[in-house]
Amino acid sequence: MKLLLAEDEKEMSRALTAILEHSGYEVDAVFDGEAAVEKAAREAYDGMIFDIMMPKKDGVEALREIRAAGDVTPVIMLTAKTEIRDRITGLDAGADDYLTKPFAMGELLARLRSMTRRNSTFSPKKLTFGCVSLDLAEQELSGKSSIRLAGKESKLMEFLLQNPDKNLSTGDIFQRIWGDDPAADPKIVWMYISYLRQKLQAISADVMISGEEGGSFCLRRKS
Repeated sequence: MKLLLAEDEKEMSRALTAILEHSGYEVDAVFDGEAAVEKAAREAYDGMIFDIMMPKKDGVEALREIRAAGDVTPVIMLTAKTEIRDRITGLDAGADDYLTKPFAMGELLARLRSMTRRNSTFSPKKLTFGCVSLDLAEQELSGKSSIRLAGKESKLMEFLLQNPDKNLSTGDIFQRIWGDDPAADPKIVWMYISYLRQKLQAISADVMISGEEGGSFCLRRKS
């Protein structure tokens, strides 16, 4: 699972990154709220951890911008403040959970596990971008007409629709969709991108998947 960590205290950031990576997470670390907003706009994450007190933009301001852009990735806020008012402000901005420093690393890991489980349990039944929608239960992709998707096609389309206008690498896509299949080859990503391109064309979609074999892919509106 891939996490975005925004913590301006360099030693704290290094320590958190080391423990999270040792626990099996891939971590992108930034040191201010502005960088967090920019990174969240470009990359797909399974969860985010934001310190509240950061330069350029604080964690609450950064989170508000990320939520306003439609990003619903679960977020844990970290802060040295203990006032109830500050916790309410963070939660109202769109945070999913809250930890007050100092905290036990085991508690952060447990909350991450709980938060990502909740996110998958309560994911929406339908995803939409442009005129295209995907009914997750029926695996039906709709635009001006509709078409049924196979299992992996549906999972890939879901991942793309959850992260529109973001460049998703072949490696990230492969790990997300085929990571549990030891016999799979990363070349399969290009094959399924090609399948979805054909199906988007078949339903007269106003969105497209840009990118070339072996590189990154992006679901974006047609110009």
